[in-house]
Amino acid sequence: MAPEQAPETARTFIEPISVDNLSALLRERVRRTPKTPAYRWFDRDTSRWRDIDWRGVAARVARWQAAMLGEGVRAGDRVALMAGNGLDWVCFDQAAMGLGLVVVPLYFNDRGENVGWILRRTGARLLFVDDPAQWLRVSPQLRDVSLRIVLGEGDGLDFEADERLALLRDWLPADGGELRTSSASRSALATIVYTSGTAGRPKGVLLTHGSILWNAWASHRCSEVHADDVFLSFLPLSHMLERTVGCYLPTMAGATVAFARSVANLAEDLVQIRPTVLISVPRIYERIHARIDEGMKQRSPLGRRLFHAAVATGWARFEHAQGRGHWSPRLLAWPLLRRLVANRVTERLGGRLRIAVCGGAPLQMHVARRFIALGVPLVQGYGMTELGPVVSGNSLEDNDPASVGRPLRDVELRIGPANELLVRSPGLMQGYLDDDEATAAAIDADGWMHTGDCGRIEDGRIYITGRIKDIIVLSNGEKVSPVDMESAIAMHPLFEQAMVVGEGRPFLAALLVLDPTQWEAFVAARGLRGDANELLTDPRAHDEVCRQVGDLLASFPGYAQVRRVALTLEPWTVDNGLLTPTMKLRRTEVMERMSAALAHMYAGH
Repeated sequence: MAPEQAPETARTFIEPISVDNLSALLRERVRRTPKTPAYRWFDRDTSRWRDIDWRGVAARVARWQAAMLGEGVRAGDRVALMAGNGLDWVCFDQAAMGLGLVVVPLYFNDRGENVGWILRRTGARLLFVDDPAQWLRVSPQLRDVSLRIVLGEGDGLDFEADERLALLRDWLPADGGELRTSSASRSALATIVYTSGTAGRPKGVLLTHGSILWNAWASHRCSEVHADDVFLSFLPLSHMLERTVGCYLPTMAGATVAFARSVANLAEDLVQIRPTVLISVPRIYERIHARIDEGMKQRSPLGRRLFHAAVATGWARFEHAQGRGHWSPRLLAWPLLRRLVANRVTERLGGRLRIAVCGGAPLQMHVARRFIALGVPLVQGYGMTELGPVVSGNSLEDNDPASVGRPLRDVELRIGPANELLVRSPGLMQGYLDDDEATAAAIDADGWMHTGDCGRIEDGRIYITGRIKDIIVLSNGEKVSPVDMESAIAMHPLFEQAMVVGEGRPFLAALLVLDPTQWEAFVAARGLRGDANELLTDPRAHDEVCRQVGDLLASFPGYAQVRRVALTLEPWTVDNGLLTPTMKLRRTEVMERMSAALAHMYAGH
């Protein structure tokens, strides 16, 4: 249970009961706190961070609305955007909501084939693309799509050659007049969000205004957001976790959202923005964890002992604070260890984080333990797009990092056949767009969403143990969850990506994408000479890699060990069709692409 709200938070926080839809949420926010900072972004022209207040946001949204109305759109029409996180993204979204339009967010890095398929499927009337390079990449797949296309920038493009195109600065009027607010009910469709499509075509999830408003409010009840909080937004807003918790929830609370320049600039942006709230995926923490490990090799023996003492003491302090551990005299050393060791880590994250949310995929326990021990206020949660998306979460006061927390208020849970987690929630989707069969397979007659995740419920907490469809069954009947093994392998800087295979086979093997620089250092350190690409198939190199992988998987059961590897320096990307836009592996496609290597690994078995 969240603590009681502070007076200022209680005054400024907008309860969902007071608004009917997401556009009314914006209007109410502007009414309550018109002059407080709403969004922050980096102005490349001045090389400075700039703020815009809620009154300024309203004026900008009104300009977007006037331009959209100029295209003849009507309530219920679908409009799409393919853009990076920024002020244009949220203004497009809110402008459309205020006109009763249905927003179709597209992943900024998606393939043209997928983009075209979604636009045709939804019948979108308008598409906003903020990057001309992205437009050039997807446009060959959109030649037969009839809609208005607005580009954020257009240097070097021939607008006369395509009458569908308009440039944002010409398309937006100088003054949009009054902010328009929709009369849409809570049950009205707000957005169609496409799943990442790890198997087959992505499915369009239908989410209502009410389900999203409820989800943002219930997430706040789990981990309270304050009016003076500053979020750093870098996960794609096309993903419902970032959109609901990183955009609509701050609007409810009156908090400020700063848009990171890019993932490449994230380390610098964290220090400059100094966020109090961070929403991330495990990979960010895993990369920082790997860099810390690399740095440890350069430390003196005393430095390494101090670091390990800080982790051990910090963890004991955390467990004591959570009521799971006893007080010990060793805790008296924490202020010194924090100053000498822990502060170096927390300062990398800005130095004033109040809560760091991790979701979207499992975070390995030893990674979570290290960050929490060093003072990072890390909490994990669980959800899926079809549920709005948040289902559960830990809170700072009630945090078990081995779990994904307790269900949000009004969420019901049960464990079904094959240990599948079933959820019944106010955030549940209306269904999948034009796909009654898929909807019926996902939601049973009693309203339970079949998540596809294996789990257990203990003391009211959810523990996710794997995916039903991702389980590998070896020819001896042993069952293995490849995702956990892949996460363990990818913790090593040598391995950029990993995929464990072995369905119906006598042993496990791994397809591994290597970091080129680390690969050269790896083979040189083992006395292997030759061209880096030629060494990818060298049996001696394979033996060395297998030994390294074996060390990383030492804690797994004996049957969950990798005996063969296939190596490549070519990454799996969205562009080559081997990753979804949310960076999930397309396992079938990877196996098809590397079929020759697979056949070689299992030859004679």
